[in-house]
Amino acid sequence: MEEIEKMYFKIGEVAEMFNVNASLLRYWETQFSEIKPFKNKKGDRYYTKNDVETIRTIHYLTKIKGYKLKGVKEALQNNREASDKNAQIVEKLSKIKDFLIEIKDNL
Repeated sequence: MEEIEKMYFKIGEVAEMFNVNASLLRYWETQFSEIKPFKNKKGDRYYTKNDVETIRTIHYLTKIKGYKLKGVKEALQNNREASDKNAQIVEKLSKIKDFLIEIKDNL
């Protein structure tokens, strides 16, 4: 049976994915034109997979690599693919590390 993929993510879900406050996501939205969540009539934000991938890259560059916002903007303009790939690799390695720590703790 195929698993159904989500098309949209609420701001709280995205904030939890990256362990950041929703206010930071709203701020990044004002700084990066690449983040364009759908907003319903109430103003609730719904992020697409592309938005989440962009946020993943911004999070990686700011929180892991220590870039300032100006540097992140330059990286997204000049070398987007490499930045995206590195962000995905770091996330996968982090999950593997957490899994290995869990195994160690269970021994």
